[in-house]
This record gives sequence, structure tokens and C-alpha cells, in this order.
Amino acid sequence: MNDTNATAPLRLGTRRSKLAMAQSGMVAESVRRLTGRPVELVEITTYGDVSREALAQIGGTGVFVSALRDALLAGEIDFAVHSLKDLPTSQPDDLALAAIPLREDPRDVLVARDGLTFETLPEGSRIGTGSPRRMAQLNAWARALGRRIETVPIRGNIDTRVGFVTNGDLDAVVLAAAGLNRIGRIGEATQFLSPDTVLPAPGQGALAIECAVTNAPLAATLAELDDPHTRLAVTAERSLLAALEAGCSAPVGALADFRGDEGAVTEMRLRGVVGTTDGSTLVQLSTTGPVPASHQDALALGRALAAEMLDKGAAGLMGERAL
Repeated sequence: MNDTNATAPLRLGTRRSKLAMAQSGMVAESVRRLTGRPVELVEITTYGDVSREALAQIGGTGVFVSALRDALLAGEIDFAVHSLKDLPTSQPDDLALAAIPLREDPRDVLVARDGLTFETLPEGSRIGTGSPRRMAQLNAWARALGRRIETVPIRGNIDTRVGFVTNGDLDAVVLAAAGLNRIGRIGEATQFLSPDTVLPAPGQGALAIECAVTNAPLAATLAELDDPHTRLAVTAERSLLAALEAGCSAPVGALADFRGDEGAVTEMRLRGVVGTTDGSTLVQLSTTGPVPASHQDALALGRALAAEMLDKGAAGLMGERAL
């Protein structure tokens, strides 16, 4: 951000979906306030947006990200905003993860017909989700309740998914609370799913702001939007995912949260789950320790919990584990 173009608009790359545009609009406003410069949204279509295949079939990892990263490296945009849970766990050397802002609600929510909750859905209810992670935990929950549900694979934006319920095709769908919050539709949720029952995807509810490593002044400016606790939490979650050698379409849930008293955060708890999509087998573990003092400590926490999960048989539960 040298002085010669200090008034030129910054170009923010974003996916075209209503949710992505809402997320990017929020970041754009923050960057405008920080820099005093206009920010224009540049809409980019990704492979994940145009493919109608199930995420697990097209690879899951990176399908919503690579086109944005290509545009960054080509100099077509100055920075990009991603849903953090869409990012592959390995960071390219030529791109800086400049900021991870304060996290939204990481939980999943149920949007069910007639205001129903999971516990009050009738026997045999059809619940839509494109996520093997959600399928595994919903089916395990139903088993624990002595109930039978059918999880139905779906794709599409929030409008499409909620539409499956309103038009009677499905009894319920499961979505991320953060997405509904960001587009002002959280009131349509009929139940917030406790992480004690359904752990979210690693990084769920968090955004990632990326720019080219070569643009050090912009990276330094964007870094002012970073939330250190959110970064530590998602670093531990994604480290667990990476150590399990699983992509973002694998049935892995993880959540790191903080504990303390009188406003002082003293501990971080990391929980992880992996399971078969039919819910017949889940490996669930957690660990609690001091708040990681560094990025490396957060990485180590995730790796350590993953190792415990692998010892308990997690490896055999993931269809796309690398050989």
C-alpha cells in the first residue's frame, strides 16, 4: 500500500453467494474504516459454486478457495475473504493468512418444519445435510435416543436448503448458525445444536482474510482485524484435522473454546470427533490445558489430540484418509 495509490480502491475477492457477499461486505467495511480507502467487491466463481456434485465427490478441500487464490496471485484482487472451514489445512508459501477476525457462533442449527426440535421430530424423519460430519453425529444422536432418522445428502445455498423444508421435501436441514446470523435469518432456526451433541466443523464460524505475502503493507494493515483467541482456537482445530489427514468433507468435528473466571481466560479445551456416517461408531475425545502461548503450541495441542483419537481407532472411520 504505497503512497502513490493510497486513494485507489482495494479489490476484495469474494464468492458470489449471498452469504459470501454478506461476509465480504462486513470485512470490506472494517477495512474501509482501517485504511480510509474505498473497497470494491470483485465477484469470483469457484468450482465448488458451479459443480452440482456432492462435496465429498469433488474432493471437498479447497473447491471454494482455489479460484480466489489464483486471482490473488495473478494480481486481479488485493485480498480475499474465505469461510475458514473451506480452507485446506496447509497454507501456501506465497499467500499470507493476514487476519482471522472474531469468530461468529460456531454451532450448527436445526431448521425444522412446524418449529420442531431434533428430539421432537417424528420417527423416520428426513434430515438434509451435505456434511458427512453432521450425518455421523446426527445418526449417533438418533441411536442414543432409540430413534431412526434418514440423513439426505443435499447441496446448495441457504435459500435452497431451507427451501427443502418449506416445500415439504425434507423434515429438517442442519446449517451453520454463523451463516444464518450473517444474512439476518437466524430466527428461522428451530434449535441450536449443543457442541456436546454435535461438534462443528474445524474453523466453523470463523473467516480468513488472505493476501499475497509480497504485499507486506496490506498484510500488516489487515492484521489489525485479527482476533488472537480465535486464531489460537482454529489453529488447534485445523491442526487436529490435518493430523487426521482428513479433508474438509471428512466426518471430523472439532471445537476449541476458552475457560476462565472474572474475565481472565486461563484454559483452552479442544474437543474432537470422528465417526462413520451411519453413526454406529464415534471416536470422541477432549483435552484441556493452559491457553497456548504460541501458534506452535496450538498446533501441538491439535496434533496430540489427533494422535489419541488415532490410537482409539479414528483412522478406520474416515473414508478419504490418505494411504
